[in-house]
Amino acid sequence: MNSTAQDEITEYVERVRAALADLPEATRAELLEDLPEHLAEIRAEDTVTLTDRLGTPEAYAAELRATAAGFVGGFPDPPKRRFEPLQAARADVMKVLGTADVKVGPVLGYPKASDFLRLLRPAWWVLRGYLAAMAVAYFLDAQSTVGLLPRIGNSTLIALVLLAGCIVASIALGRRRFELNQWKRVALYGGTTVLIFFAIGGFFSADSDVRDPGYNDVGYSGGGNPYDYIQDVFVYDNQGRLVPGARLFDQDGQPIQMGNAYCSDESTGEVSHTRSMGYPYCPEAAPFASPAPDATVTADPSEPAEEPKPDPAPTSASPSK
Repeated sequence: MNSTAQDEITEYVERVRAALADLPEATRAELLEDLPEHLAEIRAEDTVTLTDRLGTPEAYAAELRATAAGFVGGFPDPPKRRFEPLQAARADVMKVLGTADVKVGPVLGYPKASDFLRLLRPAWWVLRGYLAAMAVAYFLDAQSTVGLLPRIGNSTLIALVLLAGCIVASIALGRRRFELNQWKRVALYGGTTVLIFFAIGGFFSADSDVRDPGYNDVGYSGGGNPYDYIQDVFVYDNQGRLVPGARLFDQDGQPIQMGNAYCSDESTGEVSHTRSMGYPYCPEAAPFASPAPDATVTADPSEPAEEPKPDPAPTSASPSK
């Protein structure tokens, strides 16, 4: 049995003992005499926590108290499990994870990978608090520019207070997770899962911003900018002809990038990324057709004009004699 399971059993027994503190010492000792061994057997045959399997220590102590009058050395049977197929599937998954835990552990320098991950719990609690603060700021102030701090109304002070509060709350939940009842723990795990997906989305968004620097959000600012929701940019010369591969830069030489740099071929359905080719991203969607080339050939003014040749003099006919 690993140290985590033993700690859980010890804590469970102590809380049961505290709940039975009003009983005579002899009765309480008799009730708790074989309880650690009984809990160890239950813990060994299942992967869920004792609280999930038996209920809270206080509820279990109440069952012991109810049987104290006719106590003969037995313990209340664990309650029947609900959703038996789901529980069986979960047990199968946990067996596979347990095997992987043992195999990966030596790679990390520990008997089991979970022994190494257990050391990272405090760091995860801090990270979870940070993600919670960022999520709160994002949903409360979606118009605010996303940065490294969870700003609401672009206030640094509010960001620091929110960040500190979420981190402290996350650490407290992590330290007291075994004291939560089943539904509270389910809510905690569900919220943690949502934060993980939120973090993954934020990571890919930040990665996209780094790979495509410039005015990437000009077309989708949503703040009433006249250039909101631009899909593409088409540059025409003074003759009304479309300029392919055009690039735009600001006064500092920074590329101006806006619109959606993805084009789809209607005939094949294929989608391609075309940002490196310049504007327009999708030439076939041009709003204006380029004029047909002028057939009139204009003489180059740099070349001297050819002088006209005089017509030959007409030959006069000889008078007839």
